[in-house]
Amino acid sequence: MAGNANGEVAPAREAHDADCLDLRDVNLVCHDWGGIIGLRLVAEQPQRFASVVAANIGMPTGQTPVSEDLRKWPEIARQMPEFPIGRMVSMGCTGGLTDAEIAAYDAPFPDETYKAAARSFPALIPITPDNAAVPDQLRAWETLDRFDRPLRCAFSDMDPFDKGGNRALEKRVPGAQGQTHTAITGGGHFLQEDRGAELAQVVVAFLGRVHGGAQRG
Repeated sequence: MAGNANGEVAPAREAHDADCLDLRDVNLVCHDWGGIIGLRLVAEQPQRFASVVAANIGMPTGQTPVSEDLRKWPEIARQMPEFPIGRMVSMGCTGGLTDAEIAAYDAPFPDETYKAAARSFPALIPITPDNAAVPDQLRAWETLDRFDRPLRCAFSDMDPFDKGGNRALEKRVPGAQGQTHTAITGGGHFLQEDRGAELAQVVVAFLGRVHGGAQRG
């Protein structure tokens, strides 16, 4: 993932890696920033992907309303005197995290000087029409509107940020038609922390179905 001169986050490194490794038949499971970057990569190189599971993500274009929490998040991140990453992840979980888990999320960031990128990321989300990423997001949707490989949404029911982000994917992406989209109950934004086992079951069942296995989802 890299930022360009306009301050936009673009999947440049991921696209380069996919080319170098000549990745094929990729089954993508994407969440949060991994979703914005991952779906952009799907749009740029759709031939490399066999299927997609999208979990608590959106593909905003700055042209439709977003949740109030997401709308406020860039300014909150900019103004916070301290940026407690582990604690913020814990706040995004319905059950919270243990002290040890919070410490693990904090470990890569010994002090505030290490958090410049994390602090700047929220402002890069294309939720306003003037965001530099909007033209590329719109172009990505042109491809996603034709993407016919299987795509399944697995969103949690208690995510204040991306709640409803599944609707555009389920409605617009051809590969999402006829899929058994899942609402994972009791999960917050970080559903892999709150409901990791349930998410894994959805993914395994979906891949079994996509690849003709015995499991159905």
